Amino acid sequence: MAAPPSSQPKVSITYRERTAQYYLEDLGSDIGDHIGLEMVLIPPGKFRMGSPEDELGRRDTEGPQHDVTIDYPFFMGKYPVTQAQWKAVAALDQVNRELAKNPSNFKGPNRPVEQVSWHDAVEFCDRLAKHAGRPYRLPSEAEWEYACRAGTKTPFHFGETITTDLANYRGTDWEINEKTYSGAYGDGPHGEFREETTDVGHFDVANAFGLYDMHGNVWEWCLDYWHENYKGAPVDGSPWITDGKSATRVLRGGSWLYLPEVCRSAVRNGINPAVRNNDFGFRVVCGSARASNSAG
Repeated sequence: MAAPPSSQPKVSITYRERTAQYYLEDLGSDIGDHIGLEMVLIPPGKFRMGSPEDELGRRDTEGPQHDVTIDYPFFMGKYPVTQAQWKAVAALDQVNRELAKNPSNFKGPNRPVEQVSWHDAVEFCDRLAKHAGRPYRLPSEAEWEYACRAGTKTPFHFGETITTDLANYRGTDWEINEKTYSGAYGDGPHGEFREETTDVGHFDVANAFGLYDMHGNVWEWCLDYWHENYKGAPVDGSPWITDGKSATRVLRGGSWLYLPEVCRSAVRNGINPAVRNNDFGFRVVCGSARASNSAG
């Protein structure tokens, strides 16, 4: 039986209005439908990367917290790359490797592409860059978190908690090895477990930079090697591709499969770059990476 309304936890969600600057990259058309890629301007700024030690669900891999200054603007995909966008770019001339034309498990032109490896995502960026004449690439881990937070310091860019009315994640409890993990975060409620991806922008809730789906739906590949913590991490927004595990790359953002605490702004995941899962996707950025740590 549901609890009386007076005893329901109150969830504070913060909404911010902002006019985003963006451009549309033309990817051509498919059976009469025009395909474009919306790229949103991310302004320069400074933020505190990682999570404080008292944040619920915090992991040691999220620290130590450190200040990062991104003193350059860049553009980032408004949404994760969709299946329609993937299909258009996969039809372009190969740069280094072949790409499957329709790799996703959960089909739909406006759903995020998934079942793509880090290597696949890099090839997508290379083909797009050649086609458009612009420096498309994956984001650095620092760029991703800076863009996700959009000036916030809370676990989610919405605020202290999250609901399945705002993002696609596992909102029901999950039992693993006879231990139950909660589908609610903090004072937030339990919710749905959709068991699949949703169309990008489905929830019609953007952060202050104008980005959608930064929490949940699909994990997003970043350029960086995996490091167990932030000791020695760059502080200028560059990808960290030294002194780490080159055979393991970083994913950010959580997914439809995972619990809300795994969808926090600070959560990091390290996976072999050849792995493809039905909750692994990516979004692109446009702008030159820092030369000191460029992906090469």
